[in-house]
Amino acid sequence: MQKKQDINVVWFRNDLRTRDQKSLQDACQQKEPVVGVYCFDPKHYETTKYGFKKTEKYRAKFLIESVTQLSTNLKNLNITLQVEHDEPANVLKQLAEKYSIKTVFFQTEWTKEEKQVELEVKSVLTETNFIDNYNQFLFHPDDVPYDNFSQIPEVYTNFRKKCEKQSEVRDEIPLPEKRPEENLLDIKTEIPSLTDLGLEEFEMDERSAFPFQGGENEAWERLQHYFWDTKKLQYYKKTRNGLLGQDYSSKFSAWLANGCISAVSIYHEVKKFEKEIKKNQDTYWLIFELIWRDYFKYVSLKHGNKIFQLEGITDKNYDWGNSSKAINQWINGNTPESFVNANMIEIRETGFMSNRGRQNVNSYWAKEWKQDWRIGAAYFESMLVDYDVHSNWGNWMYNSGVGNDPRDRKFNIKGQAERYDSNGKYQRTWLQDSLF
Repeated sequence: MQKKQDINVVWFRNDLRTRDQKSLQDACQQKEPVVGVYCFDPKHYETTKYGFKKTEKYRAKFLIESVTQLSTNLKNLNITLQVEHDEPANVLKQLAEKYSIKTVFFQTEWTKEEKQVELEVKSVLTETNFIDNYNQFLFHPDDVPYDNFSQIPEVYTNFRKKCEKQSEVRDEIPLPEKRPEENLLDIKTEIPSLTDLGLEEFEMDERSAFPFQGGENEAWERLQHYFWDTKKLQYYKKTRNGLLGQDYSSKFSAWLANGCISAVSIYHEVKKFEKEIKKNQDTYWLIFELIWRDYFKYVSLKHGNKIFQLEGITDKNYDWGNSSKAINQWINGNTPESFVNANMIEIRETGFMSNRGRQNVNSYWAKEWKQDWRIGAAYFESMLVDYDVHSNWGNWMYNSGVGNDPRDRKFNIKGQAERYDSNGKYQRTWLQDSLF
């Protein structure tokens, strides 16, 4: 019987890049051929208990584009990316029947569903070594000034100030050197279409504030545009609460969520901008937001599955509603508040919504209508092109009174509309003049 060829596998998840890619760099230090694997897990396209597809068309399209580009970028390094529309355990088990998988390198996750997938993969590759990493943070877990995750403070400001004083952002991991041509293995692969995933094809709405494509190259092109071509970074804090247009904010969130670019890479580019162009409150504020992103990851590391539970991390009991009529009205922009309606139609038609909009529609759903906040979080999970499990559920808890907001604020929707859309242009854009 012919001996199976030894290989090492990089199992890609939410780290769809080649630059600052710990798993890829580590795998490329080994002598054996390197194979990338990405799985479009059918579970991610099923309908959840909240009645929404776990992943809808906007997020799926961005993901397909990101995986397609990853495949090309890996091929430029003479690395094959095997893509399958199947569960990771099945895909890796079949790969192990053809090759001897010495080590699987991967970015670990810790939320319930993602952890379960890891356990399933390990259960079918009992002879394989697994090396995981935390390559999705700005401040690496080994570098934060806390002995264990239980010490993570419940207030963001305390976390931020301590990390800023006592932690350093690691250097960016360079792109691996090109592998020998014989590293390209003959593994058939086919990236699914939206229809393969049970979703409908669509055309980008011309009103969208996020008309971008997924992928590592596009992420760096966006950074080049926002930092170096237009130098809009120097106005970030002043414009970040905008509602219309491509450049009121960095728009990095979707590429960060898919790992097409890392927070570490963006941080070092900000520092370079500050050195070469300008350093001010605006440039700092982008780092401030990257630390917020980190914070919600640490909150979920600390609290585990409580971030998905009705009482949240505060164990507060409210009398939450679950009205199908309310869900329908909220989703379709039929509430008494035109500012809420405009934002809800924007996400329905584009898969995107501004940060300002997200806080308002969340507050309205949970604080005004007192409906189960998890329904709103699940809808965002389905629709948002930049969905990130930690930021999404962390923000929904925060704005619903069961999370990390020490003041438990409720938004004055009319006041917010007057402040951020004083001329009504945003509302007219999404509601049309006859409806506003």
